[in-house]
Amino acid sequence: MSTAVITIGAGRPRAVPRPGVWAAALFLTVVTVAAIAPGVVAPGTPDAADALAALRGPSPAHLLGTDANGRDVFTRIVFGAAPSLLAGLGATALAVAAGTALGLLAALGGRVLDEVVMRLVEVLLALPTLLLALLVITVAGPGTLNVIFAIALYTAPSYARLVRAQTMVIRHAGYVEAATSLGLTRRRIILRHVLPNAFAPLLVLATIEVGTALVAAASLSYLGLGPQPPAPEWGAMLSAGRDYFSVAWWIAIFPGVAITLTVLSITVVGRHLRRLAEGGTS
Repeated sequence: MSTAVITIGAGRPRAVPRPGVWAAALFLTVVTVAAIAPGVVAPGTPDAADALAALRGPSPAHLLGTDANGRDVFTRIVFGAAPSLLAGLGATALAVAAGTALGLLAALGGRVLDEVVMRLVEVLLALPTLLLALLVITVAGPGTLNVIFAIALYTAPSYARLVRAQTMVIRHAGYVEAATSLGLTRRRIILRHVLPNAFAPLLVLATIEVGTALVAAASLSYLGLGPQPPAPEWGAMLSAGRDYFSVAWWIAIFPGVAITLTVLSITVVGRHLRRLAEGGTS
């Protein structure tokens, strides 16, 4: 999934997406459409059960087979795209927001505040991630929103460290010192110069980390801590299919394929964006 490099005129080399990047972007587009308007991609409803059609393999009538309740697996995967993507995107967005706030606070709040914030960040980073997520959900209860909060809690510290490091460099940059000498307020300097420059590299990292958050959400749902039955969700479907793997492999395999392809596509597109951010020379 590499990226070709060409040079136009005397300018900087530009990264040209290879077919793998286009394929990944196309797949993510389909998944996004499925999440926003699942009825366009799959007919019917995810909870429509038919006992007479239970555990039937892939066929023209049921493209990816049916589960133990006779529900269409393809339809449930399509309708499960929304909660699965919501968990990945929501957790990443919340983690980026919290991490950015903590990073700026540490870098610009003075030595004492920097010590307090960074010690808190180090404590959170030292805790086992799954154990921390399980603790949060045990206290708050299962559900998509609590899964999002749990994942954001243990991923935010990494963003906080990155934003702090970026801000510590930017605050001593020439254009920031020039803005200070011109009499710009501290708030305006932060919003106009510090925050945009500290936030830019964070966006590329966050794009890649969406896939990691999606896997974490699916793992928690697999353990029964995400959306509760009969709501369709990829991790929960994977968990439900394990009991029938020997007689109906498709119930578990296809949700797993959906998770794998989505995460792989996010990673490919994210790495391409990172190459563009670095100048498209790799």
